[in-house]
Amino acid sequence: MRQTSIVIADSQYLIRYGLKKMIRNLGGYNIVGEAQNETDLVSLLHKNKADIILLDYNQPGNFEIGTIKKILKISPNSNILIISADNSKSNIFEVLELGVNSFLTKLCEEEEIQNAIKATAKGEKFFCNNVLNFILEKSFSPENFDDCSPTPLTFREIQIVKLVAAGKIAKEIAADLDLSIHTIYTHRKKIMRKLELNSTSELVIYAINHGIISADPVNT
Repeated sequence: MRQTSIVIADSQYLIRYGLKKMIRNLGGYNIVGEAQNETDLVSLLHKNKADIILLDYNQPGNFEIGTIKKILKISPNSNILIISADNSKSNIFEVLELGVNSFLTKLCEEEEIQNAIKATAKGEKFFCNNVLNFILEKSFSPENFDDCSPTPLTFREIQIVKLVAAGKIAKEIAADLDLSIHTIYTHRKKIMRKLELNSTSELVIYAINHGIISADPVNT
């Protein structure tokens, strides 16, 4: 059975060591390389097109937001999982808009990191509560209250949006709604196409602005 390949990009040795140990304990994943700066990462990606790239972009002189753009150009099929201590909202929004798959802070526990890796490996989105709170806060800024048009979604699509916003993966949504995973994927693609959205974060913001979910993550 093919293992999911991973590259770890972080300037701190202890972080790389901890992530490697955690990933090896998960099983089913193969760490094909690690990089402590952008130059090393670029060289590595020219040799190994990893399925997942774990990156902390907020390490001046080693990794920056521009590193993400280079990754997308060199290895467009790689899924990017950000694990960063950055708490700058403007930086986080900029990174999310680039289309990264998942975003965690370095305050996250082992289980949350493992769940993020699993979701990212499937091409799904995963955001920790801290990042989701930033997204929710941005969605309630004054400029986002202009659109009061009704949602074009069906009842079933609204159900799926609520579950996606709650952080559930396709398998969990399928179980909750007693549908096949294939059906859930089909619905999600249709929803994103219908709403002209490109990411889960955009979908969450849409859901809040149209009253589909609450602004309180606990109640989504």
